[in-house]
Amino acid sequence: MMKRDLATLRREVSRSFDLSLRVLPGAMRDGVGIAYLLARASDTLADTAAVPVAERLSCLDGFAGEMASGTRDWRRGLAAFAGRQDHAGERRLLESLDDCMELLDSLPAAQGAMVREVVGTIIGGQRLDLLRFGDGGGQLRDAAELEDYCFRVAGCVGVFWTRMGRGAMGDRFSDVDDEIMERLGDDFGRGLQLVNILRDVGEDGANGRCYLPGVDPRDPQAMLAAVRTWCRRAAAGLDAGITYAGSLNNWRLRTATVLPALIGVETLERIHARDRHSPAVRVKVSRAVVRSCLWQAMIFRHQPRLRAG
Repeated sequence: MMKRDLATLRREVSRSFDLSLRVLPGAMRDGVGIAYLLARASDTLADTAAVPVAERLSCLDGFAGEMASGTRDWRRGLAAFAGRQDHAGERRLLESLDDCMELLDSLPAAQGAMVREVVGTIIGGQRLDLLRFGDGGGQLRDAAELEDYCFRVAGCVGVFWTRMGRGAMGDRFSDVDDEIMERLGDDFGRGLQLVNILRDVGEDGANGRCYLPGVDPRDPQAMLAAVRTWCRRAAAGLDAGITYAGSLNNWRLRTATVLPALIGVETLERIHARDRHSPAVRVKVSRAVVRSCLWQAMIFRHQPRLRAG
């Protein structure tokens, strides 16, 4: 499978993030793109409800082992796993894992190591999620546990984005210190994951799971108050993302980076509107809103950039 075929596959499994990847500078595109596909594949392994939890955990463990050492024995049963997918794109993604790994192996060694590390961290977060909730319900114990989960599945991506960008683009990446950028990127990723959690709070509740700690999920008013509290935390993460994007030197990189933050802001606004009327409804922004956010992201490239100090 050629790179353009993997790009087509990526569009099948991603609606908004693919837009960011299309405008991302070429020096970063392959590394970030293959990291996305591998993380999306592990997400499919974790979320396939038709497969018993023990089998999903075994696949995730095998996938993590392949990321760490290249061992592929776990993939003997992958064809059967892929055949249980309702989503055609997700099925084809699992069937194309050899091609994804071939592209990963073709990356420069430093980029490949970054991809393996971040995908391994994400798989670890997905594994913890399955252990906590399994086929039944459950609730995170405290704010630290929620923050840790958000780092493992999204905050680590902000750190990866920074290291990949600096390694691929050098001084063209940013004038701001890498430590600051990694901290902003981490917070940005956590904010995006919190938006996902808050968007799905009604659906998760119907399945007996609650990511929001310290609240009785059977108490609608308490849940509403918790959603508002975590919306503020998510908004702070999105603000960090906008600051992060504003500190980047390359206009394509700024556009690609700020787009998820703008979509996140639109999603939070709809979460607030939902909770005044139908808290159980899953929020989803329209394609028209995504296109509007893309236009705003293109305009954002003309704004003044931050500087170190």
